[in-house]
Amino acid sequence: MGQITVEKNLGGIEGLCLITPAVHGDARGYFMETYSQRDMAEAGLDIPFVQDNQSMSVKGVLRGLHFQKQYPQTKLVRVIRGEVFDVAVDLRPGSATYGKWYGVVLTQENKKQFLIPRGFAHGFLVLSDTAEFCYKCDDFYHPNDEGGLAWNDPAIGIAWPQVRGAYSGSASAQGYCLADGTPLNLSDKDQKWPVME
Repeated sequence: MGQITVEKNLGGIEGLCLITPAVHGDARGYFMETYSQRDMAEAGLDIPFVQDNQSMSVKGVLRGLHFQKQYPQTKLVRVIRGEVFDVAVDLRPGSATYGKWYGVVLTQENKKQFLIPRGFAHGFLVLSDTAEFCYKCDDFYHPNDEGGLAWNDPAIGIAWPQVRGAYSGSASAQGYCLADGTPLNLSDKDQKWPVME
């Protein structure tokens, strides 16, 4: 492969990949290819991405767990500023790892990218003062097709780093904070998602 290394089947979950780009740096700064269709295809990852998204969030923001129901998306995610803990949960029917999660720290320093195939719920927690998050999708967003799961579903058991608090029977952020006291910050919608059935 040219400019990337790929670690496949993270945590024993088929399809989850961690991609590390080659970074070329000197005293002036650095250069890297953030995406190469050729390198991805050589790694066996021939995915037709159709949309790029970018968001900014402040410390303590938790977005997720989200998925598209009828129009699932493969996502290639990375952080260009700050630090997040990024999570994928396997929701593929019949999968040997159904309900299993895997998380990875993505930062502007490590420049790693997390490939999340179709059939997973996705979410992330911002650990730095601010974070800018970019991702590619292989299908367009369909606003009426959104689904979600409670970020703190005890049956899934995600070990969110630095999060303090106890499950009270819902996805509410009330009573949760980071280790430094920063309150956990979720959208109204993300505090209403159900647990996994």
